[in-house]
Amino acid sequence: QVQLVESGGGLVQAGGSLRLSCAASGRTFSWYPMGWFRQAPGKEREFVAGINWSASSVFRTYYADSVKGRFTIFRDNAKNTVSLQMNSLKPEDTAVYYCAATTNARWSGTPDDRRYDYWGQGTQVTVSS
Repeated sequence: QVQLVESGGGLVQAGGSLRLSCAASGRTFSWYPMGWFRQAPGKEREFVAGINWSASSVFRTYYADSVKGRFTIFRDNAKNTVSLQMNSLKPEDTAVYYCAATTNARWSGTPDDRRYDYWGQGTQVTVSS
């Protein structure tokens, strides 16, 4: 069982930055590919970024086209955290952001939210214009 708790959301002006963090419980966290998703009001939940697991600490990352070049996902297995650094934020980035874990390595980086087994409660990010 894995529990995920997000933090770091808030209100920021367009062009600003935020860093979201996801703290995970469970000894097997480092084995799980992780992802960040977001859901804006009236819209479906969408994939933002993903990161695989790796025994070598060299990770592969995945990004939605809408955030590529602006967002960076990274993980610290020693601290059981996965983070999302968000730069050059836009009003259209406003959403509730969720971190998620999948127990199946074959789903690393998948944008299909049905493939993720554990979810956090979400953190609100609001970008003002």
